[in-house]
Amino acid sequence: MTSAGLSLFAAPVSGGAGVPIRELAMLVLVSAAVSYLLTGFVRYAVVKSGRLDMPRARDVHDIPKPRLGGVAMFSGILVAIWVASELPALTRGFPPMTPDMTAMAIAATILLIVGILDDLFDLSALVKLIGQIVAAVVMSTMGVTWYLLYIPFGGGTTLILDPVSSTALTVLFTVALINAFNFVDGIDGLAAGLGMIAAASILIYSMVMLHDQGGTVSAYPPAMISACLLGACAGFLPHNFEPARIFMGDSGAMLIGLMLAGASTSASGRISPTMYGTADFVALMSPIVVVIAAVSVPMLDLLLAIIRRTRRGQSPFSPDKMHLHHRLLGMGHSHRRVVLVLYMWVSVVAYGAVGTTVFPAPFVAITFGLMLIAAVILTLLPQWKTRKRYHLQP
Repeated sequence: MTSAGLSLFAAPVSGGAGVPIRELAMLVLVSAAVSYLLTGFVRYAVVKSGRLDMPRARDVHDIPKPRLGGVAMFSGILVAIWVASELPALTRGFPPMTPDMTAMAIAATILLIVGILDDLFDLSALVKLIGQIVAAVVMSTMGVTWYLLYIPFGGGTTLILDPVSSTALTVLFTVALINAFNFVDGIDGLAAGLGMIAAASILIYSMVMLHDQGGTVSAYPPAMISACLLGACAGFLPHNFEPARIFMGDSGAMLIGLMLAGASTSASGRISPTMYGTADFVALMSPIVVVIAAVSVPMLDLLLAIIRRTRRGQSPFSPDKMHLHHRLLGMGHSHRRVVLVLYMWVSVVAYGAVGTTVFPAPFVAITFGLMLIAAVILTLLPQWKTRKRYHLQP
């Protein structure tokens, strides 16, 4: 995998069995441009309508601000998908070759409607959950589904899932990711930045997979889905970084979770030992490792929130101010530094997962260690400063 990763950028830029680097870069730029430009229009329209997000007890902002930034992000993704369908080098990712991009567009539309209604009218947790399940079921039944599951133990076994098991696994995975990003969206720039890092990680892996497999059809959709999401998050982030001028709302946070679930499922849910050979276990498992690494922080936040709330006898969906970003704020970090700390930790874990697909293992081990040390220092810095000030007092 290492030599393949290093030779990735020497591959043809489009067409044939090469990696369509130029076309994927175009998707990122188109999605980013549309998302960036439309966010300003969405903000203006929401402010004129007067439907602003009023500060609540669990929020970290103290003045009313507009939501619905997810509408602009969705628009960027949708336009980028249309552009991809018009590029000859990317037609392998569309029907009749594969249904993935159509499935993602329809599922994203369903979830966007749910998100818009919630941003405007504050839907109940149950109604949102039903909408998330419907979007995930549509995505799965249209073809973006886990139908191969590799079990490495006992000599290695590949399970071919029946339609019911496949849909159930896909829905569970998708709804978990949707809520992970919905839960973590509580501070300016956090969800957009984490989504951008996660999408970039999956995009890098998908490009290596495209190179390794000689342009196989199954490798195109995850690359395109992650490229579209990467651009949408990058375009929205300048409007949302602290101090935010607009929030993405549930319409944006749930969209990020859905797109990451689609890219992950498309990349990992169809992997077979015949692609690499059963002996290359690391290469075989790397898509799953990348997925777990890229969403590690929001998934950890979701898990801790569920455990914390159920132990109190509360609903897992009841809000509180005990998320990871709230804890970091309590340690003395500023809003911007909280975001940068979480960016750093996600980047460290994601780099540890995808680094060996591009760079030699010794280089990855050294740089990973340095990044880990930097993340720990950045996290604990406020406490060290506080202790230093305390010891300097007379």
